[in-house]
Amino acid sequence: MPRPPSAKPLIENAALRLFVEKGVAGTSIRDVAAAAGVSEGALYRHFDSKDALVWALFAGSFAAFARRLDALQAAAHGTRAKLAAMIGGVLGFYDAEPLLFRFLLFVQHRQLEKVTPDMPNPIDTIRNVVRAGIAAGDIPPTDPELATAMAVGLVLQPATFAAYGRIEGPLLPHAPRIATAAWQALTASSGENRK
Repeated sequence: MPRPPSAKPLIENAALRLFVEKGVAGTSIRDVAAAAGVSEGALYRHFDSKDALVWALFAGSFAAFARRLDALQAAAHGTRAKLAAMIGGVLGFYDAEPLLFRFLLFVQHRQLEKVTPDMPNPIDTIRNVVRAGIAAGDIPPTDPELATAMAVGLVLQPATFAAYGRIEGPLLPHAPRIATAAWQALTASSGENRK
């Protein structure tokens, strides 16, 4: 007799939708179980708690996103092309998987403190490209953390506006303009002399 399909994907999909729609605090285990069409007991067989469910969704998606960005930058040649490829990757991810992107965006502040140094991290991927660009002389000497924050901000703010309905339509068509703005921000003379 064939085994019934696992409830885990049903639980994860229902939780993702509810966490984005109602927020993590506004979503109970009972809500997730009902939306997934499973018992609370079935849910607890896969996840010890709501926090464990949130973390599992976040950690797996966060690491996969980092690996995707790393592959994009690795395939590009030169700092500017790497930056543009990653920006296109972020905006394309928003367009292709808006629910998952919004989940990562909305829950990151409570989850980032759990990220371990050995986990793939999208911010580290971007920072590594920025540092390499500074070392190569493509980006003027500057604080790599500040430069990374500037580049990330130019990408995440449009995504945040889109998540809240202030920007309509797909974001990927805006990638060239955002990439140009990020490059200009990173290459503007800062007057700093530290690396």
